[in-house]
Amino acid sequence: MAIANFVPEIWSAALLEALRSQLVYAQGGVINRDYEGEIARAGDTVHIVNFDDPAVRTYTKNPGSGITWDVLTDHDQTLVVNQSDYFAFSVDDIDRRQALSGFVESATRGAAYGLASKTDTYLSGLMASAVPAGNQLGATPIVSTAPEKAYDMLVNLRTKLTRSNVPESGRFVVVPPELYAVLLHDDRFIRADASGTTAGLRNGQVGRAAGFDVFESNTVPEDTSGADPVYTVLAGHAMATTFAEQITSTEAIRLQTSFADGVRGLHLYGGKVIRPTALASAAVTVDASGA
Repeated sequence: MAIANFVPEIWSAALLEALRSQLVYAQGGVINRDYEGEIARAGDTVHIVNFDDPAVRTYTKNPGSGITWDVLTDHDQTLVVNQSDYFAFSVDDIDRRQALSGFVESATRGAAYGLASKTDTYLSGLMASAVPAGNQLGATPIVSTAPEKAYDMLVNLRTKLTRSNVPESGRFVVVPPELYAVLLHDDRFIRADASGTTAGLRNGQVGRAAGFDVFESNTVPEDTSGADPVYTVLAGHAMATTFAEQITSTEAIRLQTSFADGVRGLHLYGGKVIRPTALASAAVTVDASGA
């Protein structure tokens, strides 16, 4: 074995743990992993079957009135694990002998951060594109000198989800740093008795507001085609989106063309919005100058 004490199973698990520690959109509370299972290769497919709700009718006790029986109609949705990302780096023999211990592990943590960023970008785009038109707020300009507008936007997203019968417990909203900075000026957001918390509890969680767990992320969908960036602020419930991932291969090999070892890993994943009405969004521009 080229790298001493290299155990693929242990490294794979450690890398996956590091990856999940960086995820925002792909973490529990924002998505669910109900159908993850064991993923062995790209292209694995999970079939998710759901049924239409039966109708509720008025019962009349008169003899012979009869009961109408509904035939349940099923719908098949597919979660396809069709996204594949990898990392690969070489460790020269000279560098390995001169470097401090643990530098290879540090490099894999850096790879995990890069994989996490790509995964979150994929999921945020997937979720944003699935929000029904009726759950979109449209253009929402916010200036730093009027933080109440940012809070009002959260309240309006809450209304959209409530009208869609989304459970109140477990709702989330993900905001970019620019919008989070505005929210910090609103007393209702920063006060512990109003927000319900004094610290973030999960990856990127920065507080609570308007019934949402509020997360901050650099991978909020962003349209930069205009003069000012337009952020798609997503709110919803974990029931809306399901996600599956696996580090399927991590290995060390001896490189043939140099005196060096190579370390590489493969990350497979896929997502599916299975309840679009459990998502809502707002197209937000932020004027940090206060003009």
